[in-house]
Amino acid sequence: MAEIVRRCFAVDLVDDPESIALYREWHRPGGPPQAVTDAIRADGVIDLQIWMVGDRMMMIMEQDVALAPDAAAKMARDAANPQVHAWDRMMRRFQRPLPFAPDATWVEMQQIYSLAAQPSGTA
Repeated sequence: MAEIVRRCFAVDLVDDPESIALYREWHRPGGPPQAVTDAIRADGVIDLQIWMVGDRMMMIMEQDVALAPDAAAKMARDAANPQVHAWDRMMRRFQRPLPFAPDATWVEMQQIYSLAAQPSGTA
């Protein structure tokens, strides 16, 4: 059976209503180039969702560990794909790094709570 991991990432958007609306439009079904969707799936990603409130976004990704490339291989493969590279460059225009990570986008979050890990009550 496949080992699936869930990873969560955060980034902010430039706080401009028109830019945010355009970013949302680019992410509608069929919005990203097919090469981008294919590259995500080739990395063993089973599900990927982006959630938004105001100008803050969170990405939830579920990935098959056996199919996930290491970071260097992923970066090299994405850099060699002109459509993926162009998409990433375009999306970065809309994104604003988190204050504590000025040189990064999509910073991986650390899980600090799980209901499943909590003791069962007797109520």
